[in-house]
Amino acid sequence: MRLGTVKRNTKETQITLSLDLDGGGINRIDTGVGFFDHMLTALAVHSGIDLDIEVHGDLDVDCHHTVEDTGIALGDALSKALGDKAGICRYGSMFIPMDEALGFVSLDISGRPFLVFDCPFVTDRLGQMDTQMVEEFFRAFAYHAGITLHAKLLYGVNDHHKAEALFKALAHSLKQAVRRTDDARPLSTKGVL
Repeated sequence: MRLGTVKRNTKETQITLSLDLDGGGINRIDTGVGFFDHMLTALAVHSGIDLDIEVHGDLDVDCHHTVEDTGIALGDALSKALGDKAGICRYGSMFIPMDEALGFVSLDISGRPFLVFDCPFVTDRLGQMDTQMVEEFFRAFAYHAGITLHAKLLYGVNDHHKAEALFKALAHSLKQAVRRTDDARPLSTKGVL
């Protein structure tokens, strides 16, 4: 079983998070930020990864620490679940349309964290979540999971649709990349990832 569990306690957030890469997208998510919960639910359902996330953050300040620290914890949990990354497809890419918006994500579970994020938002907030936190989540997740991650909005008007297209594209890309192969070795010319 490919499971990852993380408890992250700081002066700003208290997070309990677990994931099962071989689940069916079952999720129980409560971060206190409604739009973020919606995006994480989409991530779980579309990736087929079971997610159990409970976050208590300093929302009296704003949503920044809650969203960023959840990305950190999710990345750490994914890294634990993958172990030495042997026997996975490693790469994943997906275009996702969300009404008028078209999002694209391509990733490499390489152990070399990097983020390219190209999605212009026009509004400041989506519900209780600052739109700039979408990029902060992607960055925290990519760096702590050890993923090279490219996320791009090709076009779109509605910021809700833009964000959702990117989260769903991330989900489907992850689903491809963590899929098991018949080869028990890491997919690398170096022999390790």
